[in-house]
Amino acid sequence: MNVSSVIFVIILIVSIILHEVAHGYVADKLGDPTARLQGRLSLNPLVHIDWLGSVILPLFLIVSGSSFIVGWAKPVPFNPYNFKNPRWGALFVALAGPVTNIVLAIVGSLALHLVHFGIGGTLVLTSLIITNIALAIFNLVPIPPLDGHHVLFALIPDTFHHIKQWLLKYSFVILIVFIVYGWRIIEPVIIGLSKLLL
Repeated sequence: MNVSSVIFVIILIVSIILHEVAHGYVADKLGDPTARLQGRLSLNPLVHIDWLGSVILPLFLIVSGSSFIVGWAKPVPFNPYNFKNPRWGALFVALAGPVTNIVLAIVGSLALHLVHFGIGGTLVLTSLIITNIALAIFNLVPIPPLDGHHVLFALIPDTFHHIKQWLLKYSFVILIVFIVYGWRIIEPVIIGLSKLLL
């Protein structure tokens, strides 16, 4: 594994952790202490890392020369019924993760354009931008357990409850199919936004 791959994995893990902490922080502010009581507002990687999704799968995809890299951490738990408005509370908590990734990408872009860091710094910031844009867009896909499904469930009327149940029932299969075949759908968006910030 080369240096750029190691840098990428480190940035991926840090970005995923900040993504998950953001979920817990917003949930706590909205009245649900579940994540805080379980110690999930910590920046300690050990409380967030899912060894399959945060380490093994990304490393495998890198070593195999895959054209895309995905990853995830242990989801931060929250109880929407602790919110004043469970539907919109869940929506805000779900958006907190992707918004955090977008903010990290924008900060990286500003640093890249305003300060000269040299080759090494440019590599790190470029990786930071692309990784966080990819995380944000991937997590907004409306498939459980990705954040996008909370957004979808908050926006569609209760009369479509059967659609929610179907997505939850077959979520694992749908997610695997999307990772294998659906990546091409969001790849242009990721590339476009990354180019904009780079």
